[in-house]
Amino acid sequence: MTVDLVVQNCTVVTPEGRSPDSGVAVEDGTIVAIGRSDRLPDADRAFDANGGVLVPGIVDCHIHNREPGLEYKEDWESATRAAAAGGVTTVVGMPNTDPVIDRPEHLETKFERGEASAHVDFQSYAVVTSENLDLIPDIDDAGALGYKIFLGSTVGDVPPPNDGEILEAMGKIRETGKRLGFHEENGEIIDQYTKRFQSEGRNDPIDHSHSRPVIAEREAVERMVTFAEETGVKIHMFHVSSGSAAEAVARGKERGVDVTAETTPHYLWFTEDVVREKGNVARIQPPIRDADEREKLWQVGIDDGAIDCIATDHAPHTDEEKKVDDPFGNTWEAISGFVGLETEVPAMLSFVDQGRLTLEEWVRRHSRRPAQIWGMYPQKGSLRIGTDADFTIVDPSEAWTLKDRHDLHSKSRVTPFEGESFTGKAKTTVVRGEIVYDDGELVGESGYGTRVDVD
Repeated sequence: MTVDLVVQNCTVVTPEGRSPDSGVAVEDGTIVAIGRSDRLPDADRAFDANGGVLVPGIVDCHIHNREPGLEYKEDWESATRAAAAGGVTTVVGMPNTDPVIDRPEHLETKFERGEASAHVDFQSYAVVTSENLDLIPDIDDAGALGYKIFLGSTVGDVPPPNDGEILEAMGKIRETGKRLGFHEENGEIIDQYTKRFQSEGRNDPIDHSHSRPVIAEREAVERMVTFAEETGVKIHMFHVSSGSAAEAVARGKERGVDVTAETTPHYLWFTEDVVREKGNVARIQPPIRDADEREKLWQVGIDDGAIDCIATDHAPHTDEEKKVDDPFGNTWEAISGFVGLETEVPAMLSFVDQGRLTLEEWVRRHSRRPAQIWGMYPQKGSLRIGTDADFTIVDPSEAWTLKDRHDLHSKSRVTPFEGESFTGKAKTTVVRGEIVYDDGELVGESGYGTRVDVD
């Protein structure tokens, strides 16, 4: 038997453990064998991983690729180019584009654009507003991975439904079997603080952070958990930034609510001091929290398990929008968000190097769990015979520094991780048996990526 590709001479790591001196065989884009390197079949192409660590392809279930309508910031091609370079094999796009992804035809446009230019595989959420409750079944038929509601102000100014409409939407989404995620910040609390701070002339970047206090996040989690308990819908909390919000997620799990949650590398890495140091470059929503909340996020979210998965909230904006040339200028004139697709794997591997979590636990949270939560498993996020041959090969010991953000592959490249040092790096990215990135070079073709089908 001769197969298309054999990746050999690596340590294969899954949540169950490690297999040294092993590899994977691929035929027609799917896995056909996993085992010791010397027992794998002959292949048309043999790829030597040089002793690297091979894990199931990393799944980022929270990126803003900005297409359609905001391509000047980012598009499917540039976002997935960055994903490939970062070791990410599947991404899920957010719906706050222009137009917003709030009806079947808009979702279909997003999918068509992705099929034309993506380097890695992809999916998309649809947004729920006051205007499209009756379209939820049609959006489901069009193939949305899941749904999102923005509870507080966000980039794109997508208005939230009222609580009654949210309850109605939950009932409709429960019938689809899909999951409903939230930008979980109480908009009324944020609006009150923002207006007061602006009237008082409090215009520093840290004032933006403090205008979105932890209570706004915690209350939103608790309210949505209560609504989900009533309706029976599956829910997800995007970008949990604080330990207090993670505690609210944990309480929901204890009550038997099907609530899952993600956090991001920047909430685990930084404290709000980075906002004082780098200004609007580090402005994001929810904001980066103080050291006590970060430590609680680690303890409750990671150590105790309230946080299910890792994502980035990759959110590209231009230098002008981020006020890079005047990072401590009036924060209300700046915009929130920054890129993260190429720093998420190095950041998480650095935490592994520090002993904050194991390689196995990283793989579980960054590959398997996001795929499970959003209905893509085992086709994505696993190393099983017959599933998509998506792999990320990493060097967990390579020490390096992101010296120049312009070396990144996104269209917009603002990040507070510029100047940060890491231990660990993505070396090779394989999507459905095709090497799309290897040793610093993008080798895949635009348009190779395809939409992930979900039931």
